[in-house]
Amino acid sequence: MHILEDLARRGLINQVTDREGLEKHLSENVVTLYCGFDPTADSLHIGHLVPLMMLKRFQKAGHRPIALVGGGTGMIGDPSGRSTERSLNTEDVVKGYSDSLRAQISKILEVDQDENPVVVRNNYEWLGSMTVIDFLRDAGKHFGVNYMLAKESVSARIEQGISFTEFSYMILQSLDFQMLYMKDNCTLQIGGSDQWGNITAGMELIRRGRENEEEDVKVFGLTVPLITKADGTKFGKSAGNAVWLDAEKTSPYEFYQFWINTDDRDVMKFLRYFTFLSEEALAELEQEVDTRPEKRVAQTRLAEEVTRMVHGQEAVEQAQKISASLFSGDIKALSASEIEQGFKDVPTFQMNREDLGLVDLLVNANISSSKRQAREDITNGAIYINGERQQDLDYVLSEADQIEGKFTIIRRGKKKYFMIRYN
Repeated sequence: MHILEDLARRGLINQVTDREGLEKHLSENVVTLYCGFDPTADSLHIGHLVPLMMLKRFQKAGHRPIALVGGGTGMIGDPSGRSTERSLNTEDVVKGYSDSLRAQISKILEVDQDENPVVVRNNYEWLGSMTVIDFLRDAGKHFGVNYMLAKESVSARIEQGISFTEFSYMILQSLDFQMLYMKDNCTLQIGGSDQWGNITAGMELIRRGRENEEEDVKVFGLTVPLITKADGTKFGKSAGNAVWLDAEKTSPYEFYQFWINTDDRDVMKFLRYFTFLSEEALAELEQEVDTRPEKRVAQTRLAEEVTRMVHGQEAVEQAQKISASLFSGDIKALSASEIEQGFKDVPTFQMNREDLGLVDLLVNANISSSKRQAREDITNGAIYINGERQQDLDYVLSEADQIEGKFTIIRRGKKKYFMIRYN
């Protein structure tokens, strides 16, 4: 199957500059393409997975992808999709973010593979040493102000206001395309739907820079659609927070759970976007959604595939172990690191490693509202210590109740968990 046919079947093509020409170009050549990732944080989030996987899809089709970290453009800030000006980070911060993103991209895209590896570049390599004079003479002269004002990324900000700094971002990204075209014969840029104006501006700069040459310039642009969920909310937001690809910011268990909780109305779309499953496998999973939605077979496969790609098979197995232990109540089966992942967001009470009566602990940790309530909770069988019911009013927590000397998990009722963390 042609790469564009596969992308279209998966719903991954939003805009393309010349569909027929690009199809021919990809069929007749090994094409170098790129996608940019600006370092606005020290980690990418799941919204970046689609363009990352697009690079991987082209790689699997035999083409040569470049992941471009925006160490230079990240010093400026892209106005696309924003209603307000970005806060500028210092050069040291942007460099730190760039290094983190480079490592993250390298891991996910497996850049160290022997055959046709993905190349990771940083545009600070050419933008960092460019003088203002060079910028204005070699690039600025090719861009009419009216042309730039017509671009949506700029026009959408005119009323609110846009600085010359962000206004010039389009030219910097255009320079990236031109530089990669000159250095690596890169003829295709891909990106999110909000990057259309920047992509086409880059194509225009390449053409203008070659307009005195006889050879016809063949460069192309392609964007992927903006991903929204069936409920209308923005994809990648969970309780208002981004779902990060960095395991320290979003644990593998939380990451796995995000995908497990995918709405039935979204799961097949996400399977097409975020996995390499065949059409036959997708059809079988769609049948499961239609006939046995309560089994969440499709969601489980989605969570397994994406978590494996980002965090590895060990993380998948660990997330599944935590999920099973929470479902069964067998907390003692978990290690301290798994406890930290599975109970990251539950109320936590800090205490010294000293024996303490259960009644006093329930009150001190705000698990029960009073000693009277604590006694009722214990007597009624509502209190569980590390998954085991405890109905002894005189019970004293000891070292035996500490998981690896770090935690005790108290459950009140069916679902209310509390973590005791020891100093």
